[in-house]
Amino acid sequence: MAIEPKASGRFERFDTPDKPRGNANGWYRIHSPQAASFGIWHMDLVETVTLDGPSDPEAVAAARLEAMRAREQRDEERRQREAEARAKAAQWWAQSRPADPTFPYLTTKGLPPYNLRQRGDMLLMPLFLDGELVNLERIFPDGAKRPLPGGRVRGAASLIGQLAGAEHVLVAEGWSTAAALHEAMGCPVVVARNADNLAPVARRLRQQLPEGVAITIGGDDDRHLPAQGLPNKGRVSARHAALAIDARLLMPTFCDGCEGCSDFADVRQCRKGGHHHGE
Repeated sequence: MAIEPKASGRFERFDTPDKPRGNANGWYRIHSPQAASFGIWHMDLVETVTLDGPSDPEAVAAARLEAMRAREQRDEERRQREAEARAKAAQWWAQSRPADPTFPYLTTKGLPPYNLRQRGDMLLMPLFLDGELVNLERIFPDGAKRPLPGGRVRGAASLIGQLAGAEHVLVAEGWSTAAALHEAMGCPVVVARNADNLAPVARRLRQQLPEGVAITIGGDDDRHLPAQGLPNKGRVSARHAALAIDARLLMPTFCDGCEGCSDFADVRQCRKGGHHHGE
């Protein structure tokens, strides 16, 4: 649906087509009849445009300056939110206790707690960036997962096992998939949290690890999505991450006639006779 631009001189929001309706992730500002700026929050995109007709260099310069200032302010606010989440993550992690193996999420998945801790009725998965704890993913009894609000997400990851001395490292989307792979293969597994974070995490890992250490991307197979007219996000993202760092790609193989499983944790449960689907 086309939007009718408002020449209000203020920031106006609009939906970007790559996110669900109502996301309001785009913005524009019409500074004068000659100049406007627009941007998309999640892509860090800021552009200044001049309209056809006699150009007003001062209006264009003012618009560019305005856009720069707005971007700097947004960056500062984001850094502030990330710092607050980092402090909360450190505090919660220090105050948490080892996860209870009988926590509903763990018993459903049939997995030990590995690197998880517990705070009240939620599990905590640590998220590190360059060796620093920057965020926590909270896992609730029903399996819902949410990072701390405002915390750093892109490039941040968790780790099951030890990287030191490892000859082979895997990267997977969610914690239970990573835990299932670690149990089956014995090597360390880096948890990227979601499909979008696979490539950023894989790139950082490749830069940090010695050249001789092999990396394999363990993907999810979202095979139910194409039936809904959507791309298989798990498969596409895993392939993209593997290509980005020239890594091997490992995808789950499903039992004959099985339609519910989509990841390695599902397959593990399925073969044990307990059908619990979804990461």
